[in-house]
Amino acid sequence: MNAVLKQNSMQQYELSGELSFQSVPDLSGQIATLLQQDTELVIRLDKVSRADSAGVAMLLEWLRLARQQGKSLQFVDIPEQMLAIVRVSGLDSILPLSRSTA
Repeated sequence: MNAVLKQNSMQQYELSGELSFQSVPDLSGQIATLLQQDTELVIRLDKVSRADSAGVAMLLEWLRLARQQGKSLQFVDIPEQMLAIVRVSGLDSILPLSRSTA
């Protein structure tokens, strides 16, 4: 299953599917387009069904791009599998993660 990034009804973006070495490259250009359109992005991750280290690396790259452009990027509802990789890698203090308020 490929990963899909789309806007939802709450003016946030939802990432769904599998984040792997195979699917991550297809998402690379999408974040650049979104950063040109918005100054603040919220990306929901609760529909990610599976992720490996490539998915976490992608989040870091997206954060780097956002910061370079002076934009705000927040990741909401990261799945436990990804959160475990983030914690083991010591990235939980770097990635802007939060729980959903909706």
